[in-house]
Amino acid sequence: MSFNTISVVGLGYIGLPTAAMFASRKKKVIGVDVSQHAINTINKGEIHIVEPDLDMLVHAAVKEGFLKATFTPEPADAFLIAVPTPFKNNDSKIPEPDLTYIQKASEAIAPVLKKGDLVVLESTSPVGATEQMAEWLATARPDLTFPQKAGEHADINIAHCPERVLPGHVVRELVENDRVIGGMTPKCSNQAVELYKTFVKGECVITNTRTAEMAKLTENSCRDVQIAFANELSVICDKLDINVWELIALANRHPRINILQPGPGVGGHCIAVDPWFIVSKTPNEANLIHTARKVNDAKPSWVIEKVKLAISDYLQDNPDKTAKDVTIACYGLAFKPDIDDLRESPALNITKCISEFHQGAVLAVEPNIANLTGTLENVELADLKVAQENSNIHVVLVDHKEFKASQIHSEYLIDTKGIW
Repeated sequence: MSFNTISVVGLGYIGLPTAAMFASRKKKVIGVDVSQHAINTINKGEIHIVEPDLDMLVHAAVKEGFLKATFTPEPADAFLIAVPTPFKNNDSKIPEPDLTYIQKASEAIAPVLKKGDLVVLESTSPVGATEQMAEWLATARPDLTFPQKAGEHADINIAHCPERVLPGHVVRELVENDRVIGGMTPKCSNQAVELYKTFVKGECVITNTRTAEMAKLTENSCRDVQIAFANELSVICDKLDINVWELIALANRHPRINILQPGPGVGGHCIAVDPWFIVSKTPNEANLIHTARKVNDAKPSWVIEKVKLAISDYLQDNPDKTAKDVTIACYGLAFKPDIDDLRESPALNITKCISEFHQGAVLAVEPNIANLTGTLENVELADLKVAQENSNIHVVLVDHKEFKASQIHSEYLIDTKGIW
């Protein structure tokens, strides 16, 4: 079929680049979001997130009339849902996924669905979420038929296609990366492939919805386990007085060993979240995945204890000082280098914790963020040079390119990224 109009629901770090990519191929794209700020910004041809090259794509798409943002869904030939899938707020030791945003997005597009439309869930989701979305749509539109009942003869086609891109490289990877397409029927899969081939140069690999959902979770769980090994190794080496960075470099000289680099924890909208979707579904079977999550979630607390020890050491070495006289600089707030994304960021949480227990000044150096309004209280956003010259204790949390190009020598340095 011909996809003349495409609707993208959720204009965040994945939805907006995807919408812009379709629009760059001269498709009419209607972006839907609940944020009036995001809508107004996009309709001015500007972007509300940091992502290289995306600003040029959006500006051109809006200027040429191929992209617009709105609060209310409009009729289209294909609907892509790219909304958040957070955790429920409960006291469970195993976080449970919250599909409320997917449900609301489904109910929002349901009134404008017509026979022949395609609905694709892009949100990273627990196994079974695409089928659940199909049920919500069927409940809202009993006048239409859906694949779970009508199979190949359904009025509406439904598929899952998880995003597989790296923040900071989204524009390029949307085009070049392979895509996993999981349709509820072969017809659904084929239509989804046709849609994505509008701009995807990588291979579109067809499977079923559950396998497509699990594929994304598996990719990120694998990374989480690998990072957990590195993080646990860093804690062990600290106790044994071994330089973990040198150790890993030596071990990686083996042709079949590739240990990742440790850090202050794991953040972002994927690796810190997706493994829990597997654990919550199969808590008795996902033992290694669960353990890796616990190791990585514990690393920020370990870093904070190192900061407290550094404060104690500094005060012992400077008996004329009090805790109020000690300035701590935290280098980096984003969850990974060279982006502004703070989602699930261990660096952000560590900085916040330090500001809550420390009596003195806390400086944050984050080159990708202009202000901290509503993000951190009692923390001053500082220039790199200012922080280096005016701080007593230095805590490296993210290896931004600006930090790598700099250097500092201090007895009171906690470098979780091994750059200084």
